[in-house]
Amino acid sequence: MTDPPQGLPVVGLVRAARRRADCSQRELAARAGVAASTVGRIESGRLVPSVATLGRLLAVAGIELVAVDRHGRRVQPMLDDRDDLRDGAERRYPSHLDTILDPVDGQWWGEKYGMAAPPETFYRDRGRRDAQRRRCVWEVRVAQNRGVPEPPDLRWWLRRRHPGLRPDAGPG
Repeated sequence: MTDPPQGLPVVGLVRAARRRADCSQRELAARAGVAASTVGRIESGRLVPSVATLGRLLAVAGIELVAVDRHGRRVQPMLDDRDDLRDGAERRYPSHLDTILDPVDGQWWGEKYGMAAPPETFYRDRGRRDAQRRRCVWEVRVAQNRGVPEPPDLRWWLRRRHPGLRPDAGPG
């Protein structure tokens, strides 16, 4: 038996779902499409169900599994509605990077080597990406963050990182 992640009260959640759905273990199992012994083993703590199985058991009672961050805010999944967005070898771009469609001058790292820009790219430098995201979040939520000092712009970050860079130089 494996332990539930971060002390997730699986036993209590399944029992609560069963009570809400007004089901016996066998009825819950039948409605969720699992074996009756599975529900019994979960409730006794002898089995930690997969996320899919737990989701099906809870769904019988109209309960959803959600992910929340440490502040209790719901985390939305990344949806892959742009399946056509792949590199030349048909690989998806990395999820942790912000993909740039149709990059303009200064947005592609290969320009400094004289390489032609691809139809899409991303910033590889983590510090730069983080600075851009902080700035973007501040700009999008400025009305909610009145009184919060403005984060440095990208040029400030670039000057700090590359002291000899011209102030009017575009992103690299």
